[in-house]
Order: sequence, then C-alpha cells, then structure tokens
Amino acid sequence: MNQDGFDKSLCIIWSSPDPEVADNLVFMYAHNALKKLWWDRVRLIIWGPSARLAAEDERIRARLSEMMADGVEVWACRACADNYGVTPMLETAGFNVLYVGGPFTEMLQSGWTQLTF
Repeated sequence: MNQDGFDKSLCIIWSSPDPEVADNLVFMYAHNALKKLWWDRVRLIIWGPSARLAAEDERIRARLSEMMADGVEVWACRACADNYGVTPMLETAGFNVLYVGGPFTEMLQSGWTQLTF
C-alpha cells in the first residue's frame, strides 16, 4: 500500500502529440485500467507536447472529460502548458494544471507504477 492508502496506483505520463497514440493506446488503457479495476487509482499526466493537443482538439478534450467522469485523475504540467500558451484552455477544460515535477517524484518514491507514452 502506498502512502495515499491505495494498493495499486498507476501514473501515466502522456507526452506524445500524436492523436493516434492518445486514442489507441493512452486513453484506451487509462480508461479501462480504472473501469475494469485493474488498478485502484489511475492518474494521467499531460506533459510536454500533448498539452497542445489536449488544449486544441475538442474530441481529445471530450475523451479526457469522459475519463475524468469515470474517476481517472487528469493532471497537466503547468510549465509545459505555459510554454505552449495553453494554460487557460486546459484549466477551462477542468484539468488540474500544476507544476508536476515534485508531485511526480513523490509518486515514484511512494510506490506508484509509472508508464510513459
């Protein structure tokens, strides 16, 4: 059990700007991982070039919102969002936009499993 009280916590770093990677890998696995109870907790972090795609593609935002409604936590890196000029759009979409370096390090050190795409 990690320090958050969950036995199986998964953090997915989504960095690819490719919408096919988002649709046919990242979102598919992240959503099913929680819905099918493969993991107790799933956190998807929008980090790097994926920030622009998440902000500018309405269909991608809708998929992320659907996952959030089902319990997937969606974070976005504030530094990256600022660099791409998309922070307001990500915040308006309801994503937790924050500086993720420190919290991500804490997740790794407390036993979260991590995937990067």
